[in-house]
Amino acid sequence: MIRHLPNLISALRLLAAPFAAWLILEGHDIAALLIFAAAGASDGLDGFIARRWGVTSAFGAWLDPIADKLLMLFCFTALTHIGATPFWLLVLVVARDLAIVLGWLLIRQLSLPAPTSPLLIGKLSTVVQILYIFTLLLLLSFDVHAPRLALAAAWGCGLFVVLSAAAYAGIFLRGFLSGSRAA
Repeated sequence: MIRHLPNLISALRLLAAPFAAWLILEGHDIAALLIFAAAGASDGLDGFIARRWGVTSAFGAWLDPIADKLLMLFCFTALTHIGATPFWLLVLVVARDLAIVLGWLLIRQLSLPAPTSPLLIGKLSTVVQILYIFTLLLLLSFDVHAPRLALAAAWGCGLFVVLSAAAYAGIFLRGFLSGSRAA
Protein backbone atom coordinates (compact mmCIF):
# COMPACT_ATOMS: atom_id res chain seq x y z
CA MET A 1 0.00 0.00 0.00
CA ILE A 2 2.75 2.46 0.88
CA ARG A 3 4.20 2.02 -2.60
CA HIS A 4 1.24 3.88 -4.13
CA LEU A 5 0.66 6.38 -1.31
CA PRO A 6 2.79 9.25 -2.73
CA ASN A 7 1.01 9.05 -6.10
CA LEU A 8 -2.38 8.85 -4.37
CA ILE A 9 -1.56 11.98 -2.37
CA SER A 10 -0.46 13.78 -5.56
CA ALA A 11 -3.65 12.68 -7.30
CA LEU A 12 -5.73 14.07 -4.43
CA ARG A 13 -3.83 17.37 -4.77
CA LEU A 14 -4.65 17.33 -8.47
CA LEU A 15 -8.34 16.91 -7.59
CA ALA A 16 -8.06 19.67 -4.99
CA ALA A 17 -7.05 22.22 -7.66
CA PRO A 18 -10.45 22.77 -9.28
CA PHE A 19 -12.18 22.40 -5.91
CA ALA A 20 -10.03 25.15 -4.35
CA ALA A 21 -10.72 27.41 -7.35
CA TRP A 22 -14.46 26.76 -7.08
CA LEU A 23 -14.37 27.62 -3.38
CA ILE A 24 -12.58 30.90 -4.18
CA LEU A 25 -15.09 31.76 -6.90
CA GLU A 26 -18.02 30.99 -4.60
CA GLY A 27 -16.63 33.12 -1.76
CA HIS A 28 -15.92 30.22 0.59
CA ASP A 29 -12.62 31.79 1.54
CA ILE A 30 -11.86 29.88 4.74
CA ALA A 31 -12.59 26.55 3.06
CA ALA A 32 -10.40 27.57 0.08
CA LEU A 33 -7.60 28.52 2.49
CA LEU A 34 -7.87 25.18 4.28
CA ILE A 35 -7.92 23.17 1.04
CA PHE A 36 -4.96 25.15 -0.33
CA ALA A 37 -3.01 24.70 2.92
CA ALA A 38 -3.79 20.98 3.02
CA ALA A 39 -2.75 20.62 -0.61
CA GLY A 40 0.50 22.46 0.16
CA ALA A 41 1.19 20.20 3.13
CA SER A 42 0.42 17.16 1.00
CA ASP A 43 3.17 18.21 -1.42
CA GLY A 44 5.75 17.88 1.31
CA LEU A 45 4.17 14.70 2.64
CA ASP A 46 4.17 12.78 -0.66
CA GLY A 47 7.81 13.70 -1.27
CA PHE A 48 8.80 12.67 2.25
CA ILE A 49 7.04 9.31 1.96
CA ALA A 50 8.52 8.63 -1.47
CA ARG A 51 12.08 9.38 -0.31
CA ARG A 52 11.79 7.84 3.17
CA TRP A 53 10.51 4.48 1.97
CA GLY A 54 12.14 4.53 -1.47
CA VAL A 55 8.86 4.39 -3.38
CA THR A 56 9.64 6.96 -6.05
CA SER A 57 8.36 6.36 -9.56
CA ALA A 58 8.61 7.92 -13.01
CA PHE A 59 4.85 8.49 -12.90
CA GLY A 60 5.12 10.21 -9.52
CA ALA A 61 7.98 12.40 -10.78
CA TRP A 62 5.60 13.58 -13.50
CA LEU A 63 2.38 13.73 -11.46
CA ASP A 64 3.73 15.70 -8.48
CA PRO A 65 4.83 18.86 -10.34
CA ILE A 66 1.73 18.75 -12.57
CA ALA A 67 -0.50 18.66 -9.48
CA ASP A 68 1.45 21.58 -7.98
CA LYS A 69 1.25 23.68 -11.14
CA LEU A 70 -2.44 23.01 -11.69
CA LEU A 71 -3.25 23.88 -8.08
CA MET A 72 -1.48 27.21 -8.46
CA LEU A 73 -2.87 27.86 -11.94
CA PHE A 74 -6.45 27.22 -10.84
CA CYS A 75 -6.01 29.39 -7.73
CA PHE A 76 -4.29 32.22 -9.63
CA THR A 77 -7.07 32.14 -12.23
CA ALA A 78 -9.84 32.17 -9.61
CA LEU A 79 -8.14 34.95 -7.63
CA THR A 80 -7.79 36.98 -10.83
CA HIS A 81 -11.45 36.37 -11.68
CA ILE A 82 -12.61 37.77 -8.33
CA GLY A 83 -10.26 40.75 -8.65
CA ALA A 84 -7.85 39.78 -5.88
CA THR A 85 -4.90 39.14 -8.22
CA PRO A 86 -3.90 41.46 -11.06
CA PHE A 87 -4.31 40.03 -14.54
CA TRP A 88 -0.69 40.82 -15.44
CA LEU A 89 0.52 38.46 -12.69
CA LEU A 90 -1.63 35.62 -13.99
CA VAL A 91 -0.20 36.23 -17.47
CA LEU A 92 3.38 36.20 -16.13
CA VAL A 93 2.88 32.95 -14.20
CA VAL A 94 1.20 31.18 -17.12
CA ALA A 95 3.72 32.50 -19.67
CA ARG A 96 6.67 31.38 -17.55
CA ASP A 97 5.34 27.87 -17.05
CA LEU A 98 4.31 27.56 -20.69
CA ALA A 99 7.72 28.79 -21.88
CA ILE A 100 9.50 26.26 -19.65
CA VAL A 101 7.37 23.40 -20.94
CA LEU A 102 7.76 24.47 -24.57
CA GLY A 103 11.51 24.97 -24.14
CA TRP A 104 11.87 21.53 -22.61
CA LEU A 105 9.80 19.94 -25.38
CA LEU A 106 11.84 21.71 -28.06
CA ILE A 107 15.10 20.59 -26.51
CA ARG A 108 13.78 17.02 -26.41
CA GLN A 109 12.56 17.23 -30.01
CA LEU A 110 15.98 18.47 -31.16
CA SER A 111 17.75 15.81 -29.04
CA LEU A 112 19.68 18.43 -27.11
CA PRO A 113 20.63 17.85 -23.50
CA ALA A 114 17.78 18.82 -21.18
CA PRO A 115 18.13 20.42 -17.75
CA THR A 116 18.38 17.67 -15.18
CA SER A 117 16.89 19.41 -12.17
CA PRO A 118 14.95 22.52 -11.24
CA LEU A 119 16.94 25.67 -10.58
CA LEU A 120 17.03 27.18 -7.11
CA ILE A 121 15.40 30.36 -8.44
CA GLY A 122 12.64 28.21 -9.96
CA LYS A 123 12.02 26.58 -6.59
CA LEU A 124 12.07 29.99 -4.89
CA SER A 125 9.60 31.30 -7.46
CA THR A 126 7.27 28.42 -6.68
CA VAL A 127 7.56 29.05 -2.93
CA VAL A 128 6.85 32.76 -3.43
CA GLN A 129 3.81 31.95 -5.59
CA ILE A 130 2.49 29.60 -2.90
CA LEU A 131 3.06 32.23 -0.21
CA TYR A 132 1.34 34.83 -2.39
CA ILE A 133 -1.77 32.68 -2.87
CA PHE A 134 -1.78 31.75 0.82
CA THR A 135 -1.50 35.44 1.81
CA LEU A 136 -4.40 36.45 -0.42
CA LEU A 137 -6.55 33.59 0.84
CA LEU A 138 -5.68 34.56 4.41
CA LEU A 139 -6.67 38.19 3.75
CA LEU A 140 -9.92 37.07 2.11
CA SER A 141 -10.68 34.59 4.90
CA PHE A 142 -10.44 37.26 7.58
CA ASP A 143 -12.02 39.95 5.40
CA VAL A 144 -8.94 42.14 5.66
CA HIS A 145 -8.78 44.86 3.05
CA ALA A 146 -5.07 45.54 2.51
CA PRO A 147 -4.62 46.69 -1.10
CA ARG A 148 -1.05 47.93 -0.57
CA LEU A 149 0.02 44.63 0.94
CA ALA A 150 -1.70 42.69 -1.85
CA LEU A 151 -0.07 44.85 -4.54
CA ALA A 152 3.38 44.61 -2.91
CA ALA A 153 2.96 40.83 -2.69
CA ALA A 154 1.93 40.73 -6.37
CA TRP A 155 5.01 42.73 -7.41
CA GLY A 156 7.28 40.53 -5.29
CA CYS A 157 5.75 37.40 -6.76
CA GLY A 158 6.04 38.85 -10.26
CA LEU A 159 9.72 39.65 -9.69
CA PHE A 160 10.52 36.05 -8.75
CA VAL A 161 8.53 34.77 -11.73
CA VAL A 162 10.50 37.01 -14.11
CA LEU A 163 13.87 36.14 -12.53
CA SER A 164 13.04 32.45 -12.77
CA ALA A 165 11.91 32.78 -16.39
CA ALA A 166 15.12 34.60 -17.28
CA ALA A 167 17.26 31.94 -15.61
CA TYR A 168 15.50 29.11 -17.44
CA ALA A 169 15.65 31.04 -20.72
CA GLY A 170 19.41 31.39 -20.25
CA ILE A 171 19.84 27.67 -19.66
CA PHE A 172 17.71 26.75 -22.67
CA LEU A 173 19.50 29.28 -24.86
CA ARG A 174 22.92 27.97 -23.82
CA GLY A 175 21.72 24.44 -24.55
CA PHE A 176 20.57 25.45 -28.03
CA LEU A 177 23.71 27.41 -28.85
CA SER A 178 26.32 25.08 -27.48
CA GLY A 179 24.72 21.66 -27.70
CA SER A 180 26.48 20.94 -24.41
CA ARG A 181 24.87 19.75 -21.20
CA ALA A 182 22.27 22.38 -20.30
CA ALA A 183 22.22 21.81 -16.56
